[in-house]
Amino acid sequence: MMCEQRLELVLPHAALRDEFRAVVAEYRAEGESVDRSLEPVLDDFDEYLRQIAVFRQGQRVPRGYVPQTTYWSVLDGTTIVGLGRIRHELSPALFYEGGHIGYTIRPSFRRKGFGTRQCALLFEKALTDHGLRKVLITCNEENTASRRIIEANGGVYESTVISRHSRKPVRRYWVRLDTA
Repeated sequence: MMCEQRLELVLPHAALRDEFRAVVAEYRAEGESVDRSLEPVLDDFDEYLRQIAVFRQGQRVPRGYVPQTTYWSVLDGTTIVGLGRIRHELSPALFYEGGHIGYTIRPSFRRKGFGTRQCALLFEKALTDHGLRKVLITCNEENTASRRIIEANGGVYESTVISRHSRKPVRRYWVRLDTA
């Protein structure tokens, strides 16, 4: 398993500008987006940093969104292997589908254990930095990799709902963070 190297969550910053551009290009080559909600600004790095700061501070958050903190999972201080976000609260829509935690792993780093480690780090941050004691996390039912990641990190299955966006089944899990 390759994730034994030093993986840490960091707030996005300018020192990894070129690395982030490479990440965006890799996702697009796979027909994916590293961050669908901010896709319009992904090519303008400075605007991307401004937008995620707005979300983190909870100021001028667009209607339908909630305050959230975006983190990059960085390997050995130089390589972005994933992106995670912690939503500070849940809207009714996020309670139904989406939850407190969202994450993605860069396509070239998938199936190497990074998702499990990144998710664990996000849960730690949710408790220590955001005071969340219990979080909701969801995944598409057909995404068995995400299901395994969530369950490996203590996710307790609650229910399956039909996505209002994709019309496909979505599994909902709760994770208690204050059980230490």
